[in-house]
Amino acid sequence: MEGEQGPAPPARPGGTAPHVLVGDVAVPVLADDDRHHLERVRRVRPGDPVSVTDGRGAWRWCRFGAELVPDGPVEHDPAPEPRITIAFALVKGDRPELVVQKLTELGVDRIVPFVAERSVVRWEPGKAERNAARLAKVAREAAMQSRRTWLPEVAPVASYDEVSALPGATRADRDGAAPGLDRPTLLVGPEGGWSPSERAALPSSVALGATVLRAETASITGAALLCALRSGVVRAR
Repeated sequence: MEGEQGPAPPARPGGTAPHVLVGDVAVPVLADDDRHHLERVRRVRPGDPVSVTDGRGAWRWCRFGAELVPDGPVEHDPAPEPRITIAFALVKGDRPELVVQKLTELGVDRIVPFVAERSVVRWEPGKAERNAARLAKVAREAAMQSRRTWLPEVAPVASYDEVSALPGATRADRDGAAPGLDRPTLLVGPEGGWSPSERAALPSSVALGATVLRAETASITGAALLCALRSGVVRAR
């Protein structure tokens, strides 16, 4: 018969145990929305294991209850290297949310929406602020779902000049070279394609496959390739 504390938690955040962002893993306190989600949606009961993280590499196991009770030491995961950035040209509707969600799940470190010359979507200042807050919330939720201990940075909307000047920047293009970690910043253009001036400003390019991809698919594919290379799941030729 198990005691009130239940079975020992696994060594890493994972399995079916919830994973939650908190302000301080030393004194973990759940946000009201997260507590409501755990109690009403996840049906977590007192004594069940919950892993918590500050989104900056620190994490630990706790037991759920009226207060979170620490149930293990504070662990520290090193920041992934190299830092992977995906910059994507704004797309229509709720597709930016899909892109941010999937890039977070895959392990991207920085996500930068930007406006290209041929972008159809352009956010006015007020809308840009609201959408930036929404995308940050999407990243937070996806980080918890995917059990990340490092929360990705979701940057404000940038210009092409800004993203093309980022370290290790390269464009996604059909005639490019194979992706590699020597170029960990990938720019994905709008569905109208790159303009001649954008190509000239950043000649370096990588290919993501033989077919023509939608803008959001290209962002997700590029992230999957780079993160798989970094983790060693696949190896460069």
